Amino acid sequence: MTGKPSVGKKYAPSTRAHCETVLRSFYDFHLERNTGSLLVNPFPLVRSRRSARANAHHSPEKSYSNQRTGLYRPKVPKRIPRQIPEEKYTEVFAGLRSHRDRALLAFWVATGARAEELLTSTQSDAYVGEQTIGVIRKGSRAFQELPATRDAFVWLRLYQEEAWKKGVPRGRKRPLWWTLRRPWRPLQYDAARMMFNRANELLGANWTLHDLRHTATFLMLDDPDMPPVYVQHILGHKYLSTLDIYNRPTRDDIITAGLAHHARQQQRRENPPPAPPAPAYNPDSLNVLFGRPFS
Repeated sequence: MTGKPSVGKKYAPSTRAHCETVLRSFYDFHLERNTGSLLVNPFPLVRSRRSARANAHHSPEKSYSNQRTGLYRPKVPKRIPRQIPEEKYTEVFAGLRSHRDRALLAFWVATGARAEELLTSTQSDAYVGEQTIGVIRKGSRAFQELPATRDAFVWLRLYQEEAWKKGVPRGRKRPLWWTLRRPWRPLQYDAARMMFNRANELLGANWTLHDLRHTATFLMLDDPDMPPVYVQHILGHKYLSTLDIYNRPTRDDIITAGLAHHARQQQRRENPPPAPPAPAYNPDSLNVLFGRPFS
C-alpha cells in the first residue's frame, strides 16, 4: 500500500553493508593493536583503496565521487523519501484513539521534527502566542523553535486539559508528552512508535514515524513561496544539498505520470485528430496572378 518493501527471507543490502563495515573496522582495530593472532583482515578494502584514503587526489573544482570501500560490500540502492498522501493521512489521523496522539501527529507533520526530537519538548516550550514549539535537535543537541499550525495547538490544548484532570504532573520544566495511564511516565520513542503502528494496522499500511517528517518536507518544498534554505533550517540539516533527495520523483508520482500517459494514448487512438487540409494555392494569389477580380 505504501511502496515500502516487506521483510524478506534475506537481509537487506543496507543491513549487509552495515555489518561489513562493522566487521572490517573490528578486524582493523585488532590488527593495529596486535591483540591476537590475526594476519590479514577477512573483510579487506578494494585494491585501489588499500594504499590511500577515499578521494585522496580529489580536485576541489570537481564534486566528490562515490568510491567503493569494502571488497565484499554490496551496492546499496538509493532510497526515495515516502510521502503520506493527504487522504491516507486523514485515515490514519481518524484511527488515533486520544487527543495526545492527534496532537503528536499534527506537530510531526507541521514541524518536520524527528519523532524523538518532538518528545524532548517541555511544557514551557509550547509557545501558543508565537505558534512555535521548542525541541532539542538530535545531532547538535541545540534548542530550536519550530513553527507549527494552529490545529496542532488546538489538539495540544485538548490533550493537556484532559491529562491535567487525570493528574498528569504539571510544571514548566515537566515533559510535554506523558503516557496515558498510571504510573505517569514521560512518553518515549518506542511507545510513540507502537501508537502509530496500531493506527497503521487499521489501514493495513506500513508507514513509519519518519515518513511524517518526509511528508512535512514535501509540503514545504511544494510551496513556491517557501525558500529551500528556510526548509533546511527547519529540518535541522547542515547542508542545503541534503534536500536534493526530495527532487527525485516518488513512486506515486511515477505511477501517476505513467497511467496519465497511457490514458492520453488511449484517448488519441479512440478520438484521432482530424487530418490536416490538403495543400493548395491561395485563390486570392491566383486572381492576382491571372488578373482576375478578387472573390
